[in-house]
Amino acid sequence: MKDFELGAVQERFADIVWEHEPIASGELAKICEVELNWKRPTTYTVLRKLCEKGLLRNKDGIVTSLVPREEFYSAKSEQIVEDSYRGSLPAFIAAFISRKELSREEADEIQKMIDAFRKEG
Repeated sequence: MKDFELGAVQERFADIVWEHEPIASGELAKICEVELNWKRPTTYTVLRKLCEKGLLRNKDGIVTSLVPREEFYSAKSEQIVEDSYRGSLPAFIAAFISRKELSREEADEIQKMIDAFRKEG
């Protein structure tokens, strides 16, 4: 997957597209006016930029994503681990839980993921 560098506003815009796709560009502009307080030209400028980056497509006035939300956020998470923790997932998890206590349910869910990985691996 391409490396998509998005600012917070572009990411929020992409989330709106993912929530509503496929969506007519005019309808997208109306949603952005309500949710982001944007004028129509701002919506079309951000849309054009994300189309140029290869994240979205605007064909015949219908906006769709070229990269699914899950794939985007998975790649973003991998990049954070790579950049901040030298690619070490255990170091990332240790840093995360040192500031936020895991609930029993969260710990159980993580353990189930690990167990499922071991069965498949």
